[in-house]
Amino acid sequence: MTSVAQRILNIFEGFLSFAAASHRRALLVLVVAAAALFLPGFATLQPMDRDEPRFSQATKQMLETGDFVRIRFQQQARNNKPAGIYWLQASAVTAGQALGVEDARRKIWLYRLSSLAGATASILLTYWLALAFVARGPALLAALLLGSTVLLGVEAHLAKTDAVLLATILAAMGAFARMVIGHRDEQAARWRLPAIFWSAIGLGLLIKGPITSMIPLFTGLALFALNRRAPWFAHLKLLPGLIWALLLALPWFVLIMIETKGGFLADSVGKDMLAKVGSGKESHGAPPLMYFAVFWLTAWPMAPLAALTAPFAWASRREPKVQFLLAWIVPVWVLFELVPTKLPHYVLPVYPAIAVLIALALDELLKEGASRWRRLVLWLFVLVPAVLTIAGIVLAVQTKAMPSWNWFVFTPISLFMAWATTCRDSPPPRRVIAGALAAAALYQAVYSGILTGGPGRIAAISPQLAAMARVPAQGACRNPMLASAGYYEPSLVFLTRTDLHFTDGAGAAKFLAAGRCRMAFVDVRQEAAFRNAATATEGVQLAGRVKGLNLNGGKRLDIGVWLRK
Repeated sequence: MTSVAQRILNIFEGFLSFAAASHRRALLVLVVAAAALFLPGFATLQPMDRDEPRFSQATKQMLETGDFVRIRFQQQARNNKPAGIYWLQASAVTAGQALGVEDARRKIWLYRLSSLAGATASILLTYWLALAFVARGPALLAALLLGSTVLLGVEAHLAKTDAVLLATILAAMGAFARMVIGHRDEQAARWRLPAIFWSAIGLGLLIKGPITSMIPLFTGLALFALNRRAPWFAHLKLLPGLIWALLLALPWFVLIMIETKGGFLADSVGKDMLAKVGSGKESHGAPPLMYFAVFWLTAWPMAPLAALTAPFAWASRREPKVQFLLAWIVPVWVLFELVPTKLPHYVLPVYPAIAVLIALALDELLKEGASRWRRLVLWLFVLVPAVLTIAGIVLAVQTKAMPSWNWFVFTPISLFMAWATTCRDSPPPRRVIAGALAAAALYQAVYSGILTGGPGRIAAISPQLAAMARVPAQGACRNPMLASAGYYEPSLVFLTRTDLHFTDGAGAAKFLAAGRCRMAFVDVRQEAAFRNAATATEGVQLAGRVKGLNLNGGKRLDIGVWLRK
């Protein structure tokens, strides 16, 4: 088996060497790799509660109302993020409508296109960033490492901000790195790099506020603290750059402040950002070192090579290139470890720096002997696909639903390629290639085999309810008004209608009694109250039941669909 694995890796290594001969080939290979890593399950995965449908529903309401300044989820103001991501999603949906996509506003994959583009751009920009530190071949491997990570793959599948935000950060840091590392080069003093840097800052402000600017700020402060000088500062073109960044972002901020009478600032800074800094918000609190603990999963298959790179990083910490990357990684990582509110994607902005650091260390990793510690770390390549394989089996047994054929085909491939990374005397480039192949196979197995296969369909509560809401359209009752009691997921609003009424069992009965052509979804826990309150309502009938598993909390649901024509 070892010889078979080495032959496969030898073919791919030769192909990457061919691709690294020119930038055009390298970029083409990275786009193909992004498609292989991000497209499995992209269009078939249901809206994933709760953040994704909140974003997509807010975008849908922009399209429904024509108001592209204020952001709302149903009647509630959504002032925690700027409008940039909603504009990108709205553009994709509008393009889908123009191209004839049926019921485009309820097609979640159209809203995800901005995240797919952001994740793909992040891979390409990592390649550009890495070229400031290493040659084409290692730069290609660094981009491939980032694209293979579990965390970026997840963000590429979700209609949220973080993949696009990462692209803006990489554009800014790619320019910043060239100004810092090559500050004596006359190229760094020209306007091209500052223009890229400040344009990325301005676009980042429209995507997620100050996060894009925070990364180079912390990096610059760390570099100044280490060296007591900042010769690169003059190349930033600070005053004209700030003006340009504000020109990009300020018009919308002025409009939203006028529209909300200052409420956007109070909500986004006071209730969202400062609340996360002060305490664990929305049950997402966790102690320090949580990110270190989950890194081995979220950064797989990059994580084992990151562990092997640590001795090199420490030994070379005074080298300018390594110092820049550590000044990027360490302050941001420490900050997020100290902030009480923790979500895995918060540390995604440091993953490209880790990938480039690994690319810098490839020659040193080649020299390492086969120590016991090194062999143990390499087995982390196998751990993640093995754990996810077991989890898939357990989920299939619990839901009594068979995964699709993708799971049976690609799970063994993933395990085999992950095992190939542990082979002795396999050079680091081959380990990167094997890890990327293992990741591509694993994501095909998970997204297409489990999450959109049999076990995934058990959890597709909102799509099933939305399908039942469309059935009355075949009769006299078209597009019934809707209420839901006991099931409150945002995906149900996105897949049905904006004016969906959330209530309890008694409220659902009153809703049906208020008029005809109405439908109520009533969870079994609310059914007794519903029946007691609905006894005098004429024409109410049980149209069917939807049973399954709620991914949020893992509760089993049994929802009755009650119709009054």
